[in-house]
Order: sequence, then structure tokens, then C-alpha cells
Amino acid sequence: MNKTQTAAVLYPMPQVDVERSELQSGSVPPPKPAYILESIELPTLSTAPQSSATSLPSLASAHYIPAITPGNKRVAVIQFAALCFSLFLIGWGDGSSGPLLPRIQQVYHVQYAVVALLFVMNCIGYLIGAAMNVYMTDKFGFGKVMVIGAMAQTIGFAMEAPAPPFPIMCIAFIFTGWGVALQAALGVGYVASLKTNAAAKMGFTQAMYGLGAFCSPLVATQFAHLHRWSFHYLVSFALGISNILSLMAAFRGKTQEECLQAIGEPPAQASTSNDSKYRQLLRLKTLHLLAFWAILYVGVEVTIGGWTVTYIIQDRGGGPSAGYISSGFFGGLTLGRVALLWVNRKVGERRVLLIYGLLAIALELTIWLVPSLIGNAVAVSIVGMLLGPMFPILMNQSAKLFPPWLLTGSIGWIAGVGQAGSALLPFLTGALAAKFGIQSLQPFLIVVMSLIIIVWLVIPKSHRRED
Repeated sequence: MNKTQTAAVLYPMPQVDVERSELQSGSVPPPKPAYILESIELPTLSTAPQSSATSLPSLASAHYIPAITPGNKRVAVIQFAALCFSLFLIGWGDGSSGPLLPRIQQVYHVQYAVVALLFVMNCIGYLIGAAMNVYMTDKFGFGKVMVIGAMAQTIGFAMEAPAPPFPIMCIAFIFTGWGVALQAALGVGYVASLKTNAAAKMGFTQAMYGLGAFCSPLVATQFAHLHRWSFHYLVSFALGISNILSLMAAFRGKTQEECLQAIGEPPAQASTSNDSKYRQLLRLKTLHLLAFWAILYVGVEVTIGGWTVTYIIQDRGGGPSAGYISSGFFGGLTLGRVALLWVNRKVGERRVLLIYGLLAIALELTIWLVPSLIGNAVAVSIVGMLLGPMFPILMNQSAKLFPPWLLTGSIGWIAGVGQAGSALLPFLTGALAAKFGIQSLQPFLIVVMSLIIIVWLVIPKSHRRED
């Protein structure tokens, strides 16, 4: 007859699900890796010989969460740096338009409505990328699709550099829009899927977008006065090559699950539905509401950065240096995404977004009604600071609304469709300017900002949890 004896085995304790805001605020101490000591019965050999099948039970089937090693941390830093540079280049592209628009109109002899076609082509590229990102990610993998997006964006820059005929310039904007949509969708979705300091990392990556949009007008304004104005896109092309190389080195063409495993993050929960991801995404009503909000927000952001320079020159008598006002706006946006993180946590993300929106509308009213060049420039910068935290807040809130297996696809759809707003609303601005003059910019922005607040209020509270 067999006898038994006991042995101690270490099993990892299950992770405690704690709200991110509680971890960040310090009200709840962060969970530390811990193990429980559990006794199990082990069979002992009887006097009769036994087969090897009755030996110690295997622990391979035990659920195990590996500790994060220094190697994981090093890979995480490399991945995060590559994502930040990708967002920086997206911001660089969006920030270039403002200072170059007046020169493009002059070179191609086109009016507001025609030059706005560039934004339409960009919008087409964004929508293609937003629609294809789930399919391409499942087929090729996260790392490869990020590189494909970077390549498409860089091809667009190469086409723009020689100042080709206007139709070719429009086609180039399709390439850049498609590449940006893929990178924005997958990059933002990847950061949202992280379990460690996701809110802070989201704010920082979006701040890198603002930094790119801040730096590019400084360069584009200089090129706008040169005969070879389009050589600004050679600088963008060089940055695009660097972006391709950094994404290849950081993610090595791996899937998202492999990339997460490389930094010690647990894999995403598997799907519990037999339906395709596209069908599951289409059934999420809140997803489409948030995507519409993103269209409005991103559209306002790029419209201010792109058309304010023209407004200041035409309506406020600004000189050639008016292009720096675009840098002031995106500089404020960058600052707001980092400096106001503590305000977001203190007030609560849902409430603070409404406060930011109301203050931004008030400042837009002063820009519209007070004809002061310096005052308008300062107000534009403060508007940028108030708008800055809004998109990271949207991403943080969205990350809590969807099942884990749809998180990247959902965030990617919101980010990709939202990027279409950066083309759609500037185009509408150009159409309105062609009919009513550039003076229509400020009332148009005020209307869209009001819609942003209304849509945010419409999102059901039962589907949103305070961060």
C-alpha cells in the first residue's frame, strides 16, 4: 500500500485588479510579486516497484507569470522609444501643413477649396488604413504592419519633395495618410494594451506627437520662404527612413503577443466569440460614438494648427513669421499632455475634459472678437494646452470599455478614423473660407468644439469608469 508525504510548492498569487488611478495616486499600494506556500501530497514509493508514471507531478501546467527581468526592461525601453519616434513623425507631418499652405497656394495658383483637396486625399488614406489595420495585423503581424505604415508614409514624403504637379501631390498625401493611420492605430493600441503605467505612457506618447507638430513648423516656416520650398519634405523623408529602421529594430516583425511577451507583459485574453473581429467591432455602438468624437477632436486640432497661420496673415495682418504661431499651438498641446496629468487625476478624466473644452471655447471667442495679433497668438497656445490632454483621456477611457481581444482593434479603429478628422475638418474649413472668407474659421471651430462636449456627454456613464 502506498504512503503519502507532504511537500511545499510555491505558486504565484493571482494579480489583484486595482484601478489604475488608485495605483497612480498612491491610495492603494502597487501589488508586488508574491507567492503562496501550499502543501501538496506526494506519493512515496511502496515496497512494490512502480513505473515512472507515478513520479512527482509536473508543475509545467501551473499558471506562472514570469518576473520582469532586466532584459525585459531593456526591450520595453527600446519598443517605447520606437513608438514615441513614430508618433513624433506623425505630429511632424500634421504640423508641416500650416506654414506651407500659403506657399502651396502661391506655387500652384489654387484657391482655398482646391488646396483643401490635399486634406481630402489625406482623409482617403486615413480611412483605408483604419479599415485595413485589423486584417493586416492578423495576416502579417504587428511589427511588419508598423514597418509597412512607415514605408508608405516615407514614400509619400519622397513624392512631395520635388514639388510635383498638383495631382501627384494629392496622390502623395494618400500614401502619407494611409501610413499614418496604420502607425497611429497599432501604436496607440499597443500602448493602451500595456498593464504597467498605461495612462502615463499614453500621455507621453501623445506628447511626442505634439512635440513633432511643434518642431515641424519651425523648419517648414524657413523652407516656405525659399525657392526650393518643397525640400522641407526631404527632411521629412530622412526622418521617415529613421522611423523605418527604428521600428524594424524594436519589433523585428513580431506579432503583438510576441512583443508583449518580450517585455514581460501577460498576453491578451483570448476571444470568447466565434464571430470575426470586424463583425464584433461593428456591433460596438460605443466604439462608433468614440470614433466620431475622435474625428471632431483631431479635426479641430489639425485645423487650428493648419489654418490659423493663414487666418493670422489674412485677417490680423501677420507677417512671414506667423508660421511660428502654429508651433506655439502644438507646443502648448505638448505641454498640456504632460504637465496636466496630475490635474486629470485630481479632478477626474470625465469632468476635467468638459472643463478644458469650455475654457478652450472661451479662448476661441477672444481670438474671434479681439483683433490683437499678440493676444491671439498667446490664446492659440493656451488653447493648445487645454486641448492637449483630451486625446490621451479618450484613449485611457476607451481602454476600459472593450474586451481584451478587441482592445487593439478598437483603439486602432478610433485612432485611425480619428485621423480622418485631420483631413475632413480642414477641408471643410477651406470650403467655408472659399465661400465666406477665412474669417469663418473661428465660428466654425467654436461650433465643432461645442459638438465635442455634447458627444462626450452623450457617451453613457454606465459604460465609462473613472480613471
